[in-house]
Amino acid sequence: MEKTYYLAVDIGASSGRHILCSMEDGKLELQEIHRFENGITDQDGTYVWNAERLFSEIVAGMKKCSEIGKIPKSVGIDTWGVDFVLLDENDCMLGPAVSYRDGRTAGMDGAFYELMPEEELYARTGIQKQIFNTVYQLMAVKKQHPEYLEKAKTFLFIPDYFNFLLTGKKAVEYTIASTSQLLLADTKDWDEEILKRMDLPREIFPKIEKPGTVLGSLKPEIVREIGFDCRVILPCEHDTGSAVLAVPTNGDTVYISSGTWSLMGIERMEADCSPRSRMMNFTNEGGYDYRFRYLKNIMGLWMIQSVRKELRERGEDYSYDELCKKAALETIPSIVPCQDDRFLAPKSMILEIQESCRESGQPVPETAFELASVVYNSLAVCYQETIADIENITGKHYDHINVVGGGSNAAYLNEVTAKRCRRTVYAGPGEATAIGNMLVQMLADGVFGNLQEARSCVFESFGIAAFPAE
Repeated sequence: MEKTYYLAVDIGASSGRHILCSMEDGKLELQEIHRFENGITDQDGTYVWNAERLFSEIVAGMKKCSEIGKIPKSVGIDTWGVDFVLLDENDCMLGPAVSYRDGRTAGMDGAFYELMPEEELYARTGIQKQIFNTVYQLMAVKKQHPEYLEKAKTFLFIPDYFNFLLTGKKAVEYTIASTSQLLLADTKDWDEEILKRMDLPREIFPKIEKPGTVLGSLKPEIVREIGFDCRVILPCEHDTGSAVLAVPTNGDTVYISSGTWSLMGIERMEADCSPRSRMMNFTNEGGYDYRFRYLKNIMGLWMIQSVRKELRERGEDYSYDELCKKAALETIPSIVPCQDDRFLAPKSMILEIQESCRESGQPVPETAFELASVVYNSLAVCYQETIADIENITGKHYDHINVVGGGSNAAYLNEVTAKRCRRTVYAGPGEATAIGNMLVQMLADGVFGNLQEARSCVFESFGIAAFPAE
């Protein structure tokens, strides 16, 4: 019997990959067929994404399906959240695709609160305040480039823009839209009052579609270039939404989607937009089947990624695995506050970590492995504080933590997380985001009857590693 393939295009802040999925004896089989680098670039003082190059990589990866003779029935694209593009009447981008790490949103929270108080914004949207949220980015556009909004005909998040380039059809997917702080938590649709108070043109915001929606077929010119046609299906376009979908459990669990960011939380059917939830800095991001990902955004492996990059630039080339293993041999006790904005986009992550330790009177890490140890242990402390907050606000005790995503491969981080949180840590699968992406495609195709079946298949296919608390 001929296999059916599904293609996940998973683009993170540091890299992207194309992964094909098929079923063999009731288990998921994955094959990576294309990988490429991503990252922000400095364009005349503005941090931007190279959207044109990223789309060329999407097409190049799809073309490889033809080359290896494995044609997918459908394709889905997921990326990071909050960032967007504005298109004019000719569907050309107005300005670059600005990154959330750009400083243009400095002070934009205060500007927005003149239109709507922070308390009301959270009560309506349930979204954690982060200075790079879409709502503040749009305030920056209004202040700095009002001409863009005057000419804009369409607003699209990054994966929605790529879908438009593939199909010619414009839509916004629910989970990615929920990161914007522009949606009402109860209706799961654009908040008309926010758009009105910001004086944003309502007509530029497309209809919001739920995960599993079949957007359409590929444009003829794309078909000619890659050698086949397939359906474009909207997965959970926010990469964390896809990753949480692939957490291999159907019981109550705390999850960490561990990558450039660490997203730590629980799954709920109702949003908590209470003042207490706001004060504890939780967010209610959208998930599959209108579940809510009740979580906190934690700085994540961005810190170790930045440290590694700087080390390489000065001639010390270590793999992540080597940094992780040798960090376990260090005894430096220093801890830095990972959530501090100083670590969001510093000119030098190494200097910022060292200065933070120096300011707090702790030993200053000097070697690569001391730096790695400080980062991993500091992340574990953040996880410890966050699970305490989750149990405080829910009144529930959680026996274990499920870590998925690339960070689940960091054994030392899993070990110190288990030790500090005093809970067993289950790690895997590492490719959770791509797996969750493909699960939505397979659910839409009828391969699984429901989400529970899909998650059970993930567990049977990949299993998980256990790191005991003691």
